[in-house]
Amino acid sequence: MKKTILITLLTFTLSVSAQEVAPLTLKDAITFALENKAEAKKAKLEVENSEYKIQEVRSRALPQISANGSMTYNPILQLNALPGDFFGAPGTTILAPLGQEWNSIAGVSLSQTLFDQSVFTGLKAAKSTREFYQINAQLTEEQVIERVANAYYQVYVQQQKLIVVDNNLKNTNKVKDIIKGQFDNGLAKKIDYDRITVRVNNINSLRQQILNAISLQENALKFYMGMPMENKIIIPNTAFEVTPQDLSTTADVTGRTEYLLLKKQEQLLMYQKKAVQAAYYPTLSLTGSYNYIGQGPEMPLFAKPADGVYWSDFASIGLSLRVPLFTGFGTRAKVRQANNALSSLKVDLDDTKLALDLAFDNAKKQLENSLITIKNQKENAQLAQEVFNNTNNNYTQGLAALTDLLDAENAMVEAQNNYTNAILEYKLAEIQFIKSKGELKTLTNK
Repeated sequence: MKKTILITLLTFTLSVSAQEVAPLTLKDAITFALENKAEAKKAKLEVENSEYKIQEVRSRALPQISANGSMTYNPILQLNALPGDFFGAPGTTILAPLGQEWNSIAGVSLSQTLFDQSVFTGLKAAKSTREFYQINAQLTEEQVIERVANAYYQVYVQQQKLIVVDNNLKNTNKVKDIIKGQFDNGLAKKIDYDRITVRVNNINSLRQQILNAISLQENALKFYMGMPMENKIIIPNTAFEVTPQDLSTTADVTGRTEYLLLKKQEQLLMYQKKAVQAAYYPTLSLTGSYNYIGQGPEMPLFAKPADGVYWSDFASIGLSLRVPLFTGFGTRAKVRQANNALSSLKVDLDDTKLALDLAFDNAKKQLENSLITIKNQKENAQLAQEVFNNTNNNYTQGLAALTDLLDAENAMVEAQNNYTNAILEYKLAEIQFIKSKGELKTLTNK
């Protein structure tokens, strides 16, 4: 009775524990990665930072206001040579000090750009920079999705191999029990029992290797997801469903994120060239200031005219015009560098388009070949299973040798693993095909 209760409690505990870990679908894995992976977070921060860059450039077109103040003590006043006429001594020159020992100035200055071609170009470039980081964030998300999907299927294939090994171990142990009984009754040779024991030990060793591989692949998946290593994951068996893609479709690679990113870089280089050319244009600014000055023989702060300290204000308003005439051909050299950078980027655009076209065609061919391989390996796995079942029956009835049974078992396991690997190759090729169409984000809907 106590044993029954203990088993019931243990079963309930294991059931509750299993329920605590929900199956992790590919959609869930990708969604988690886009919210938690470092690259995705940093890409979002870069988009946010682009807004601050726009504000920084916009500030150049707004008034620049600053407050200033200074206090100066002149222990030795400069002597100035003045005509003696001012002092009632015509025909002479008198050295007289000008100014006060203490001077204090406080004021406000303003500067407003009226015309500066580089500021206008910078505002346009800043908006394009925001779009650049948005496209870059999208590319980063696609890279995260691709890595997570690949790692997800790698975990699944190892789990399927574990199922094959477990079934193989189960069948081999049954054969071992049969041979053990025959050996005990003198109907089997010891060498047969030793061979089947070695076989069981090898399968156990292989099973441990697969368990280690599963653990490593799960850790890789967690890393690509940005998930803590201590978290448990369970992948449902539906993860490897083969859904044939429509291979008759064509893809416009100019809509791929990689291509759009280069086009946006081209636009930014155009603005950079215009910003350099802005050095040929004049600049015009409005300036203004208002100041209050205090002078006297002692520190002006809190002093009054009775102390010999006098305060007065003054103001100024002006226009500042700068017309570039000759820069030593420096601006021309910068413009030519910008043209060279644009030409180089156009080469990259052509090469990228060619590479994307190649990736699309290769992905289609890989999918076609993978479907054929899956069909063949599925038939092989079914045939190998039938051969094993017949050989196993024959061995049980004494009509087949142990060697034949072990060979049939090896062939069955190999065929089943080949079938699993074929499906994996298809799923990996499917990811590349979806990527080549620029539709990786559709995986978040599956």
